[in-house]
Amino acid sequence: MNTSSKNKKKGGFDLQPFIKPALIAGGAIVVLAIVVAVAMWLRTIPSVEAFIEKYPGQDPRNEVESGFPAWMGWQHFLNAFFMLLIIRTGILVRITQRPQGHWTRNNKGLIKTKGQPKKITMNLWTHYVVDALWVLNGLIFYILLFATDQWKRIIPLSWDVFPHAISTAIQYASLNWPAEMGWTNYNALQLLAYFTVVFIAAPISILTGLRMSNAWPEDNKTLNKIYPAPVARAVHFPTMVFFLVFVVIHVFLVFVGAVVGGHGIFGNLQHMYAASDDAPWLAFIMFALSIVAMVAAWFLARPVFLTPIANMFGKVSR
Repeated sequence: MNTSSKNKKKGGFDLQPFIKPALIAGGAIVVLAIVVAVAMWLRTIPSVEAFIEKYPGQDPRNEVESGFPAWMGWQHFLNAFFMLLIIRTGILVRITQRPQGHWTRNNKGLIKTKGQPKKITMNLWTHYVVDALWVLNGLIFYILLFATDQWKRIIPLSWDVFPHAISTAIQYASLNWPAEMGWTNYNALQLLAYFTVVFIAAPISILTGLRMSNAWPEDNKTLNKIYPAPVARAVHFPTMVFFLVFVVIHVFLVFVGAVVGGHGIFGNLQHMYAASDDAPWLAFIMFALSIVAMVAAWFLARPVFLTPIANMFGKVSR
């Protein structure tokens, strides 16, 4: 019997589960420290400083005149709200072995299936519903984005975006952050990140999710051969992980920017939550309300609360 087992029997504290996470965290801190040290050293080289001066991080061609419209704030909240529930339900679909309930559609209305409708778990039903709302919100976002000048924020307009991005990365890593111009112009790293999320990751997530859903025509052999389900499954989960990593980094940079970047504690919130460049307390109130809504949705998105809604479109069974 090993020491770990003896400790468990005696009620002692077992350190074994914490060793690997601690090593990973320690390694990450060491790597981060090395990156910061190298970036600070690069900033001492005159040619690097000249490069940063030439490419400060923002391309003037991507500048907008309208600031942040109110609709973008609402879109931002709804996207975050739905994405939180998509990630939660997606993880539950993968790890839940004994679902609390199942749902079967009533096979009425415009969409009908051949034979007996397929029974799915309530977690999967919730995932589908939130997916549909997220896609609808995304379509509205695309329409509003290209109906205004806001598209210029997240679409590269020249190859200069790449040297600007390299410059921005060096500035971030050296803890001497680039100038904050988010009200009218994102820096190049933000632009490339948002472009990837909006125009690459989101469509991939939708197409792979559609292939895995019950809406896919399983009896179409030709289509299934062209786009096999294993391919969709192999891509869909990593895409969700990408979204999760993006959200973590995004939130981290927003709040760290208030300290390291000198943007003020509300500098990055008032754009999205108050549609203003000078309304810090309104932004804080709106941000706090959005967090309350997300936390409430996290706990309410359970079969026991969603059953009455699900029964409107089918039948829930335990």
